[in-house]
Formats: sequence, C-alpha cells, structure tokens
Amino acid sequence: MKILAFSDIHRDLGAVEAFAVRARASDVLVGAGDFATRREGLQPVIDALAALGRPTVLVCGNAESPDELQSACARFEHLHVLHASSVELEGLTFFGLGGAIPPTPFGQWSVDFDETQADHWLDRCPRGCVLVTHSPAYGHCDRTSAGKCVGSRAVLACVERCRPALVFSGHVHDAWGQSSEFGPTRLYNVGPRALQVELSSPATGTPR
Repeated sequence: MKILAFSDIHRDLGAVEAFAVRARASDVLVGAGDFATRREGLQPVIDALAALGRPTVLVCGNAESPDELQSACARFEHLHVLHASSVELEGLTFFGLGGAIPPTPFGQWSVDFDETQADHWLDRCPRGCVLVTHSPAYGHCDRTSAGKCVGSRAVLACVERCRPALVFSGHVHDAWGQSSEFGPTRLYNVGPRALQVELSSPATGTPR
C-alpha cells in the first residue's frame, strides 16, 4: 500500500498542487492536521484535498477544531475525519487523534488537549494500526530549533503500548521531514511537502 502523508498546509493551496501527482498515485492519503491558520481558511484546503479523489484520513491540528474539520469534510464520503477514533481502508486500520498535545502557549485560537485527556483517548488505539496524530511522540521528530523536545508523552506511551506500524505527525515545523524509530515502529513528521511511504508488511514502512 502506498500512503502519501502531509501536515501543516496552513492554507497553502500551492502545497496541495505540488503533491497532487503523487497523491493520485497513492492508495490512501493522510493529513496530520493544521490545514487552516488560526481557525481561518479551512474549507478551500479541504476542497482541494477532496478533489484529489483518493481515500483520505484527516485529523485536526491546533489551527482547526475537530468539529470544524468534520463540518468542512461532511459532503465528501472519501474523507474520513478521526478524533480518538478509527477507520479501516484497504484492509488497514487507521487511528487518529488531533489537536496540540500538550497545550501550546499560542493563545485562545489554539486547539489544545492535555496529556491526561490524550492518554484516555489513546487507550482506544488498536495494536498494529497506522497512528495519525497532529503532535509527535515525545523525543521523536519533535525538537525545536532551540533544542527542546515538545512532543506528547501520551503519544509516546501509546506507541510503546500499541506498536503501530507507522506514526504520522506534524505540528513541530522545525522537524518537518524527519523520521525516527521506536522498536518496530517508524515515526514521521511529514510537513507540507508530503512523504510517500510504502507499507509492504504490518510493521514496515519504506519512504519513497
């Protein structure tokens, strides 16, 4: 299975256009949040993603809420919004959780959740799935330019417990394009340039 994953488009329709050819050659698309900017400009990005015509898994970032994302995607049957929930596509289970974890200092517009709430939601994550979160796991593709790890400990605990085949995240702009490993799991901070990963077995993800 070929998965094209991306995050942090932030209203940049040119980013969608840039990965459109790869998207149409993929089996499933994965969007790891922040399609809008400060809760504005969501619908045009969702319309552009829907026009790619591929089954798509989406989680909210901290720039749009779960309800806002669900509303923007409501008329597109091939767009699947996940928030502490899962969907099966092409025989593979995807589990998603959106928002910034832990909370950011960005202000009232930011959609944030604390680690305790995230840990409760992530308890539903099935073993061996593809995990999609806006915030990366703590210590994996989450280091800022100042050298600080700002990822989620709840996501890290979920990776340790559930051993997902792949983890796709975004959020930390300084870590876009980075990858990491935790046991059999490959973790990616994908960013707006998008990354195509070929899943040849339940625990193997090879970037293309």
